[in-house]
Amino acid sequence: MDDYFDNLDATEINLKYFTEHHGEIYKAYETYGHLVHTEGGPLDQKTCWLIKVALSTECQYPRALHTHILKALRGGCSKEEIEHAILLVAPSAGFPKTMAGILILRKILEETATDGITSIH
Repeated sequence: MDDYFDNLDATEINLKYFTEHHGEIYKAYETYGHLVHTEGGPLDQKTCWLIKVALSTECQYPRALHTHILKALRGGCSKEEIEHAILLVAPSAGFPKTMAGILILRKILEETATDGITSIH
């Protein structure tokens, strides 16, 4: 898990490279993601983000989980709702995946608290 936090800069650099060299593909991908959220079905945005948090936890995609937690917080999900979504992973996918997800959530909450972000519950 330490590798994840150590490699955030490398991930950002790689994303910058991708968007500079494959901008149209990335734009289409972003548009698709937006359409799935807004037009894909009857689920509200909070539910969509909580599902994405759980899926990212189960799949052990730490960068995606980080992004989905931040978007869930911005989308109105509380820390408790996000933590519950992560806890729900344990019975189906295993306790270690849940613990890794909780670690990422705690790290984000620590970072946002020091940044003075007040919109997070």
